[in-house]
Amino acid sequence: MIRRLRIQSLIIPTLIVFSILLGGCSTLQPQAFSSAVPRFEPDAFFEGPVRSWGVLETRAGSPKSRLRADLMGRRDGDEVVVTQDFTFEDGHTQQRIWRIRRIDEHRYAAFAPDVIGPAVGYAYGNSFHWEYTLQLRPGNVLTRVRMEHWMYLLGDGTLMINRVVIRKFGVIVAQTTEYFQKGTAVMPAIGDQGDADRTDAEWRSDPGRGRKST
Repeated sequence: MIRRLRIQSLIIPTLIVFSILLGGCSTLQPQAFSSAVPRFEPDAFFEGPVRSWGVLETRAGSPKSRLRADLMGRRDGDEVVVTQDFTFEDGHTQQRIWRIRRIDEHRYAAFAPDVIGPAVGYAYGNSFHWEYTLQLRPGNVLTRVRMEHWMYLLGDGTLMINRVVIRKFGVIVAQTTEYFQKGTAVMPAIGDQGDADRTDAEWRSDPGRGRKST
């Protein structure tokens, strides 16, 4: 009897600690943000002009380089077609054209030429969580990476924070932190000179201006 009580006295605290650790390792689901405001409707947010600025990070979260993008969304039937033009700190540019479709109150699907299958996402409250597989080089399955986004709409509904985790073969290889602003607000510089106040036309005609020559 004494031995049994001693065993119980060891097992019960161990189970309590184990339960606490498991609870600490759990992650929030999109539904946890249901009551948060403002309400995030991705198809509405990305309709019209939007600008973004962000930082590419290592797998450990250390800043590596910067990027910015100009987006323009237009309604096409039950979809919003979003043209996203990236400019990276090293001067190279990239364009991705998304077709975003709302499936029901919370579920969205998006398509792009370099995305394998639909990008599926769920919007609850002020959050939007979505995932997809991106193919970095056409025809080469070894260049596929898994993208996971957590987006949070803030303030009056014109500002959004985007946190991206990039995985390859299940392992985190990079991360990105971005903020998006509806309209044509000025974005911070990403080059060596003050290019934050450049117009859309200037960015598109000379995206590499203000960077050091090698």
